[in-house]
This record gives sequence, C-alpha cells and structure tokens, in this order.
Amino acid sequence: MVNNQLKERGIEDSMVLNAMQTVPREVFVPEDLKDQAYNDNPLPIGFDQTISQPYIVAFMTESLELQPEYKVLEIGTGSGYQAAILSRICCEVYSVEIIKELAGRAGEIFEKQLYDNIHIKVGDGHQGWPEKSPFDAIIVTAAGVDIPTPLISQLKVGGKMILPLKRNNYEQILVLVTKIDVDDNIIQKELLPVMFVPMTSNNNYYH
Repeated sequence: MVNNQLKERGIEDSMVLNAMQTVPREVFVPEDLKDQAYNDNPLPIGFDQTISQPYIVAFMTESLELQPEYKVLEIGTGSGYQAAILSRICCEVYSVEIIKELAGRAGEIFEKQLYDNIHIKVGDGHQGWPEKSPFDAIIVTAAGVDIPTPLISQLKVGGKMILPLKRNNYEQILVLVTKIDVDDNIIQKELLPVMFVPMTSNNNYYH
C-alpha cells in the first residue's frame, strides 16, 4: 500500500509513511470487508459512515506538517483509523465522535491495540474539545458548509487545520487553514476535491 498508493502519488513525509506502514487498517474495518482493507478506497463502517481511503488519510496527515511533540484534535473518530495514524506521529490525540456506538467501538480497538495516547469522547464536533485546547493541529473528517468558529479558537497561533468544505450539494473541497494571530484571523488554501460524509451536530443527528 505504501509504495503503490502513497509514495507514487507524492506522499513523502517519513513519519506519515511509517505510520501508514505500521498501523493495521484491517483492524478498523468490518469483519466482512477485511479482504478489502488495503484497497485505496473508502469502506462503510455502519451508521452511514466510512473509513477514508488510505491516500486521503495520508494526504491530510502530511498537509498538517505534524511534529512528535504536537497535541492534535480530530473531529470525527469514525473507525478510529485516522486517530491511530496520528497517534504514531504525535504525542497526544484528542478525538470527538458524535455517534456513541462508533466511539465505543473505536475505544475498544484503541485499548486492545495499546493506542494509549488517544483520548476519545462523545460530543458535537462543531464545539471541539475546549478543555484540552489549544491544539497544534486539527483534522476534521466530515464535511460542513463553514469552518466552525470554536475550532479556530482552539487552534494555536501558527497551527494548521485541514477539513473538507461543501461548495454545493455535489462538490466538496479540502481546505488547509492556518491561524495567523490571537484574533482568530486565518488564511485558507484549497487543496483538492474530495467526498466526505456530512458533518452533523446534536441538533440534527438522528440518534
């Protein structure tokens, strides 16, 4: 997977490549799909959610320019795979998941696989995790219309956030955000078109 799907498509960060090499993706996919675990495409994990394709996981992770001392916030734990990748690069990962069943399943995997630097809670990702802020980097794995203001506030000055944003009902774009001052001013850079599940909140989630 690393050579064919990542290196050949431009992923160069050695920490990202090592994490993608060592984290077993099959652990995070449903039993009946384990034979497809290393295909370069998303897979369903239940509750209308997916585990992202390996290339997108690697691309988003590399775009944040992570360092080992970083504390990172993830919005949308899902299967837990992205958090596991982050945990092999950074010292602390905080992950928020709105669907309690997915949070519980991911938490069990983290415990079994000894990912002891991942902290997970059930909550509305739009609100982030203010008690644990500020964060060196934030990664959002579901698409919304706007950048949630609380997430900008919880990002350190100079920190980066990557997230998919809806452009219309049919298009999404991956955006890299850099916070440039204490007044929460940011600069944005559009990276590439993507397709993620929608970002939900406690006000509109069906559970």
